[in-house]
Parts: sequence; C-alpha cells; structure tokens
Amino acid sequence: MSNSASIVTKPSLRVILCAPRGFCAGVVRAIDAVERALQIYGAPVYVRHEIVHNKYVVDDLKSKGAIFVEELSEIPDTQAPVIFSAHGVPRSVQAAADTRNFFAIDATCPLVTKVHREAELHHRRGRTIILIGHKGHPEVEGTIGQLPDGAVVLVETLADVAALAFAPGSPLAWASQTTLSVDDTRDIVSALLARFPDIAGPHKDDICYATTNRQEAVKAVAHDAQAMIVVGAPNSSNSQRLREVAEREGCRISLLVQRASEIEWALFEGVQTLAITAGASAPEILVDEIIEALRKQFDVKIEVVTTAQENMFFPLPRELREKT
Repeated sequence: MSNSASIVTKPSLRVILCAPRGFCAGVVRAIDAVERALQIYGAPVYVRHEIVHNKYVVDDLKSKGAIFVEELSEIPDTQAPVIFSAHGVPRSVQAAADTRNFFAIDATCPLVTKVHREAELHHRRGRTIILIGHKGHPEVEGTIGQLPDGAVVLVETLADVAALAFAPGSPLAWASQTTLSVDDTRDIVSALLARFPDIAGPHKDDICYATTNRQEAVKAVAHDAQAMIVVGAPNSSNSQRLREVAEREGCRISLLVQRASEIEWALFEGVQTLAITAGASAPEILVDEIIEALRKQFDVKIEVVTTAQENMFFPLPRELREKT
C-alpha cells in the first residue's frame, strides 16, 4: 500500500472566536486577591465559596495553598486570611467573621458591591427592593443578605412579576443580579414598569459590562455558526446565559463545557462553522485546550469577531494593596 493511500484527510472546520470572552475585571481581581494573599502570608489562605465559578481556577489555587469552604464554621481558629468570593456575602457572614476575629478580605466584585449599595439606599428611602435573579445563587443570597428579612423580594420570571401583591403606588425599587440574560431582564423590567410605573431603578443597569459584552458577541456570530461551544462551569450563571443566548439566536447546537474532554464529537458531524466563547470566569488556557482538541479532529481555520474593547481594571482589596 502506498503512503498516500494511508493519509486521512480531516474535514475542514471554520472556527469563529468571540471577543470579548473569558475573564472579566472582577474575576481577575478576585483570583489575584487569593494569589497575592498567598504570596504575602503564605499557605493556608481560606476562601469562602469558590472564588469564581470555575473548577480549573479553584483547583489551581488549591494547589498553591488555598482552602475552600462553604461556611465559616468549617474554618478553625486562625490568623490566616479569610477571603470572601467575587459573588459577595450576606452581612451575617461578615459579622460572623468579626465575631471570630478573622482577618477577612472581601473580594466581592465592585459591580456587585454597587448593587448592594443601591439596595441599601433604596431601603433607607423606605422602598421594598424587587431583585431580579436566580434563587440560591451566591450573588443573590449576598444581595438579599445586605438588608433585613422581607426588605428584598426575589423574582425570576414574568409569572413572578404578575404574582407580586403590592398595591399601586407602593414604594418600590428594582435591582438585578449582574450575570443575567440582558434580554430576559429587559422583559422582566418592562413587566415591572407596566405594573408599577413609579418603581425606582438603578442609575445604570446592574447587569455588568462583561456579561453584556459577551452576550452581544455571541449574538453577532450565532447566525453564522451551526454550533457554539461555551467554555464555562455549569454553576456559572453568566456562562449558562451565553449558551441560552446562542440557542435563542439560532445555533442548532449550543454546548456548555468545562474542558475539551467533555466535548461530544458526534454532535459536530457535518458542522462546518463553529463559534467559541467563554464565560467571565473561564481562563483562556481552556479555550486554547479546546482549539487544540479541535485541530486533532478537523482542519481548523480560525477567525476572530470582536464586538467590543474592554479595558476595565479593579484594584486589589485595600488590605492587599497596602502590602504591594
């Protein structure tokens, strides 16, 4: 048999890389906070909840000496730093840390903190806050936990808005989780305004710039791609929303995967154009890993579609800046 007879030609695949994608400024700040604390104070550094929703990132920080817990009760009496995740925490968590004299460092994303401050302001002005978000998400629990019980009412759907029992003219304000679908949130806000025309809102939308930009990039390419891979974790709200946006915009196949090993290759039979994006907590190394896996299966040609430029930067928490 000749050598030429044994050559297998790989099918061509056009890969569209969405930009922006991947890490946002809040995620970079949170990860840098853990790494800087480890540099300054050494291991261990305790982190309440995953610092960001990405297993690769969490495992990497564990290998450097970070210990992740879900509750402060899991932490022994210690002088080591205790870092709160980018999602934010209820006031009760900060109070518990103070009671135990922990050296607490708050790595809450400043855009989440903005929502907390707005909610507090509305509460002081006598308004009940209608929070648009996903029940059980740590960011939502953190925002609700800034205020007394009953001060915040959570809505997830248009049906929840319809079920609100406030009388016309009730003093209300709305806020939202920062990682929601822009389109879904717009519909819910419209429904709130229709029912309660005097409801107060944020000066600037609560959905963060990175969530918005990544969703807009997906919208820009989804009509041109037969399939979309979103790199991100299943418990990452902004990553799940990217998958949903791609699906809604007409992508026949829209997959959320954490690593290349999770890809179901049979789904891509006959696919000629594939788009790739990554959630705000997914590192670029995982995008690279998936592209390399694609190259083993296909003759890959890559193009980048950029819909926005990002130059946002958040400084480290004060306790760590003072040590730099």
